[in-house]
Amino acid sequence: MEHVKDPSIYRNPVILQSEQLNEYILETAIYPREPKPLKELRDATHNHPWGFIATLPDAGQLITLLLKLLNPKKTIEVGVFTGYSLLLTALNIPDDGKITAIDIDRKAYEVGLPVIKKAGVEHKIDFIESPALPILDKLLEDPANLGTYEFAFIDADKENYVNYHERIIKLVKVGGLLIYDNVLWGGRVAWPEEEVPPHSRSGTQAVIEFNKRITEDSRVEFALTSVGDGLSICRRIA
Repeated sequence: MEHVKDPSIYRNPVILQSEQLNEYILETAIYPREPKPLKELRDATHNHPWGFIATLPDAGQLITLLLKLLNPKKTIEVGVFTGYSLLLTALNIPDDGKITAIDIDRKAYEVGLPVIKKAGVEHKIDFIESPALPILDKLLEDPANLGTYEFAFIDADKENYVNYHERIIKLVKVGGLLIYDNVLWGGRVAWPEEEVPPHSRSGTQAVIEFNKRITEDSRVEFALTSVGDGLSICRRIA
């Protein structure tokens, strides 16, 4: 291997301008491979006042690859919004696969529903308009549900991530995946507490606590990635 005069350029990736690098990744690797229905749904979400909370397409590409490797038939999603992650899941599970999709806002889901219908995958989705915890508790009441889900994607209120995890891990089979979005919370998990805006402090603290709990959870092996706004990819092992 040829030696370089300044090896620090490899040790310190922050010298790269993140916006330029992100644009490079999107234009080079993400958008050229993004399926047309996902692009249509992303465009439909663009003008939504909360459009910035949608699953980012680079995160979606990684999730798509994991779904293709796992090939699950029974999945669960907590937090749907307009349905970008829901649609990509529906596109990448078998035709007889099912997704239990839980969100408190059906109106947001209906923004993406025409695209989901056009893609021919609505039959895979069981959308439940409700807070997630009561639905998860109801699922847990039936022993037949325990350890039967193969894949879970969680992108809802961060204050309940620990509560969601304690329930969903019982529903997902050993060997199944649980993926949590926004685990870097816009980078605020690494900020000094006094620099976090007041409106974001509860969410920031919740994500920090969740990341700590996952790190200590012997029931999973996991990777905390910086893709999108941070994905925690957990594989249940016990």
